[in-house]
Amino acid sequence: MRSASDPASLRAARWGLLAVAAALVFTFPVLAPNAYILSAGVVVANYAVLATSWNFMGGFTGYISLGHAAYFGLGAYGTGLLVTKADVPSFLALVLSGAIVAVLAVPIGIAALRVRGASFVIVSIALVLILLLVFQSWSSFTGGSNGLNVPRPFPDLLRPEHHLVFYYLFAGLLCLALLTWWAVDRSRFGMGLKAIREDEDKAQSLGVPTFLYKLVAFVVSATFTALGGGLYALWFGDLDPIFQFSILVGSYMVLMALLGGIRNLFGPLVGAVIVGSALEYFKLEFGDTQFHLVAAGLLLALVVLFMPDGVLPFIGDQLRRLGPGQSSIREVSAGELLEQNASRGDLPGQGDGVEGRAAPAPSEVTR
Repeated sequence: MRSASDPASLRAARWGLLAVAAALVFTFPVLAPNAYILSAGVVVANYAVLATSWNFMGGFTGYISLGHAAYFGLGAYGTGLLVTKADVPSFLALVLSGAIVAVLAVPIGIAALRVRGASFVIVSIALVLILLLVFQSWSSFTGGSNGLNVPRPFPDLLRPEHHLVFYYLFAGLLCLALLTWWAVDRSRFGMGLKAIREDEDKAQSLGVPTFLYKLVAFVVSATFTALGGGLYALWFGDLDPIFQFSILVGSYMVLMALLGGIRNLFGPLVGAVIVGSALEYFKLEFGDTQFHLVAAGLLLALVVLFMPDGVLPFIGDQLRRLGPGQSSIREVSAGELLEQNASRGDLPGQGDGVEGRAAPAPSEVTR
């Protein structure tokens, strides 16, 4: 009979939970009672994409970026400008925008990744503030503070159907990001990134090309974030530089990933569901007040105090405690030891069996 902690049973339980979660995600539009709830689901799916994208950098390397809204904004405005200024088809503009951000992320990463810790955080914040000023000031091209209106890719769809289509598009992009994260996590490249997270200097001394690995992770993270921003532009249709390049958006990505667990594949997704749902609820209940920011701060404080590794690692620890206790050294009775020795051929008087070993002579003891 298998115990609850048997690896096969745990694996089956994980696959079962994954199947249930996937079923809930893909049946949500059917369960949503109205168009507003469905639109809130689109927002949460967008947050899940952004948090998972951020986790390529923060989760693997341990580099905390508060300025990932820069790539969200670049992806959104890149898509919108390609559609409005160059008449590029909507989804081709989305792909081109992601590719452009990937190219731009290379020199940005080369400059930013030369510093660590608090310096890297400051550099990431500086980037998003610079881009905010540029896109606000360049009103002849970006629309400035008046914003940029992006035509809908499906103009004939009513609003509920529009939300439905984009919910599944965001879900598809999320699946792609999760599969990529899963593949990286199990690759040699992922092992190198995790070595950087634990001790970068030691990883470099062992031959890991730390700067190249960090740069690749940085570019992948920026690209997925840009794709999330571009898809948001096609869905929402109204871009504002103050929101697109907001440090608050980058902070939400960090909060969601930390809440769920940055070392877990589904951690950012769980964090996005919790934080995104809470933000939408508080915005609905308290209107234009900033109470939702207070609630987000309190939530972060609770996580840091009681679940520093995130929700999913905390739940895993609790489940392991409920299982049967295990010891690294099992106590063996004398009868079991004799039986093991007999099965190996260590009968009394043979080899080094405990029972068959002769007692040392007195002279040997006193020697």
